[in-house]
Amino acid sequence: MKLTPQQKTEIQDKIRDIISDYTNLVKGIDNEAHHNEDRAYGGIIRAEKGKLVEEMTARMVQIAWIDVLKQNENRLQINKRKVPINITDRYINRQEPQIRDHLLANKATYRYMFGTDVQVFIDKKLALPIECKAYTENAMLKRILFDAVLTKEAYKVSKYYLVQLESQLGGDYSEQKETTYGSPASHALMSHVDVDLVIITLLKGERDINRPIHKEDFFKKLEPTILENTIEKFATALEPYKL
Repeated sequence: MKLTPQQKTEIQDKIRDIISDYTNLVKGIDNEAHHNEDRAYGGIIRAEKGKLVEEMTARMVQIAWIDVLKQNENRLQINKRKVPINITDRYINRQEPQIRDHLLANKATYRYMFGTDVQVFIDKKLALPIECKAYTENAMLKRILFDAVLTKEAYKVSKYYLVQLESQLGGDYSEQKETTYGSPASHALMSHVDVDLVIITLLKGERDINRPIHKEDFFKKLEPTILENTIEKFATALEPYKL
């Protein structure tokens, strides 16, 4: 769905708040990281950027649900709740007999607790599973796609969302055009999983490791139109849950 001019006006203040928080955090983390004696510089930068993307994403989902779709906020829940991923019978059955017997005897204990960064539930049903990254390159995309497969197995969802601050996937993911064609490597990886991955890039321009955005000279502005487009995507995905 497309936001109407009236809807864009109604959410302007909230979009400005998100941009302000982004600007203040990204411009401030370099100084914070340099003066923190308890944690490594790079670890602080990555953690703060990742947390920022999660927070911005959650706020955009809330705007889409409450301000755009005009739905009851009590029906919306955003969390990181983990669910068990159980061992599969097909895996057990291809083991050698002694190991297979052991796995079968202890099957209930062989599980992995799994969750993604921003899980959006409507009426306690998972509507939007969203992975959040400061940036993504194709080696990381492989793991994200496996998470998407696990999410589909756990929740029976067919779409998985990736919100990244910057892109390092190649192609035109960072150009923010009307139609995104992606990159050859990313499409090749995505073709091997039966889940639709929706990739949203918040900052224009491919990530350059030599021009980090937390350095003043390389800072990138977060544009309101990008946030509006992202909110539109979330509103479209959540529209089937309207009452």
